Amino acid sequence: MSASMARFASVRTLSQAQARRIALAAQGFLDPPHTPPTMRTLTRTLDRTGVLQVDSVNVLQRAHYMPLYSRMGPYDVDLVRRASEGRPRRIVEYWAHVQALMPVELWPVMRHRMARYRDGRHKWWGSVVTEELTANLLAEIQDRGASTARDLDDGLPRTKENWGWNWSSTRRALDYMFMVGDVAVAGRNGQFEIRYDLPERVIPREYLEAPTPPEAEANRELVRRAARSHGVATARDLADYYRMRLQPKAGLHAAQDAIDVLVEEGELEPVRVEGLTRKAYLHRDARLPRRVRARSLLSPFDPVVWERERTEALFDFYYRIEIYTPVEKRVHGYYVLPFLLGDRIVGRVDLKADRRTGLLMVKAAYAEPGAPAETAEELTVELERLAGWLGLHTVVIEPRGDLAPALMSLVPAELG
Repeated sequence: MSASMARFASVRTLSQAQARRIALAAQGFLDPPHTPPTMRTLTRTLDRTGVLQVDSVNVLQRAHYMPLYSRMGPYDVDLVRRASEGRPRRIVEYWAHVQALMPVELWPVMRHRMARYRDGRHKWWGSVVTEELTANLLAEIQDRGASTARDLDDGLPRTKENWGWNWSSTRRALDYMFMVGDVAVAGRNGQFEIRYDLPERVIPREYLEAPTPPEAEANRELVRRAARSHGVATARDLADYYRMRLQPKAGLHAAQDAIDVLVEEGELEPVRVEGLTRKAYLHRDARLPRRVRARSLLSPFDPVVWERERTEALFDFYYRIEIYTPVEKRVHGYYVLPFLLGDRIVGRVDLKADRRTGLLMVKAAYAEPGAPAETAEELTVELERLAGWLGLHTVVIEPRGDLAPALMSLVPAELG
């Protein structure tokens, strides 16, 4: 046996259930509720999740609102607007996981990522994004203030005779400028379009003017945050949380370098987890509760389930989002949410909010193998709670899935 294998053989082992409870505790499912949730509640929850993935799908609720609901319960979504657009600005959009809201203090940490995108301009954005085009855009945003791509396209020349302006080049240029940090996201309008502005009008001065940490230090900060949010995770999980390279390449630092340093410093402990073939790492501040009493629906973009291999390993839950799957090939539905009960995922439901009629449509409902007898009853309570938060007055169960009959017998005709 090699020395490295001998060291791995000597590490402690966590059961799958222990790892699951650690992961849920790290994500904030043990935090006591505030009624009603306040900005303090939101800040605490964001400290657990680290980032909130942003996605345009609105069949139920925007992706970045749902993880907060899953942990905090019904809350005023204007808290998110205040945190991302008001003063003091607490969060800002950037490519942190994918498009995501991240703590604004991560802006200096992300500058190495911004620099790599700048170096790869022609690789990712082609020849359309010229210095003349970006300079004209910056000048226009300077004069107009926060603007959408549509605002800029409507107000500026479109012909190729005047520096190549058209809709596609507008979007491509703004995308590039966002990725390299030349503009920042000031917010979104009612159509969910990004409003771009100069970073100095978005990022608080203390973070805008903060020095850029060395890349190795920046990577350690991202891995440290990922480890706190995961509780226990493989190296691949830790790298994925902030979409980092796992292994070094061309002399650049990567997540594995940061992991090795954090292990050496005692912040991460190598462990085994039953059911995982890869080595895992336990954060030194991770909690291992005896029980987790969660009851919540999880968005497809929730950090608990967004790394599908991890979800399957910890929860025995095979999950794929089927939005882009042809209708005839979908197994469970279009927008399917896992149902978390206790420390297990015990079911899944395909949901749609029909805002025009005030209905929460349960298009399908399925129990997982071994789901407890109270699953339908608990899910009914959660569906009613979700409908109330969304401002819908009736839950309608369609007869698809093995949980549907029980739900149909339990759900009231109209919510009180």
